[in-house]
Amino acid sequence: QVQLVQSGGGLVQTGGSLRLSCAASGFIFSIKTMAWYRQAPGKQREMVAVIASEGTTTYVDSVKGRFTASRDNAKKTVYLQMNTLKPEDTAVYYCNVNHRDVGYWGQGTQVTVSS
Repeated sequence: QVQLVQSGGGLVQTGGSLRLSCAASGFIFSIKTMAWYRQAPGKQREMVAVIASEGTTTYVDSVKGRFTASRDNAKKTVYLQMNTLKPEDTAVYYCNVNHRDVGYWGQGTQVTVSS
């Protein structure tokens, strides 16, 4: 079955960095587009970054130039490097994949940026 297991995250001061990881199993990772979403308290979940199978990336405007999504197909893992973090980046972050018309989510990782 499809599993997405996240790691990383935590508490960091404004301007700091964190890296999130998402280890995948249960599908052919190398051919799948992967995505990172986040959900702040009282807000809707929003897409943060998308990384296609060949490595092409797309970002929401608010994180462009600060966040970088990458993938290691040999390790079946996708990463989100977050630099120059801001308090408004505080949220629960989720990795996501669509497989056979079903959306799958990681367990979520809390990222808290203190001012």
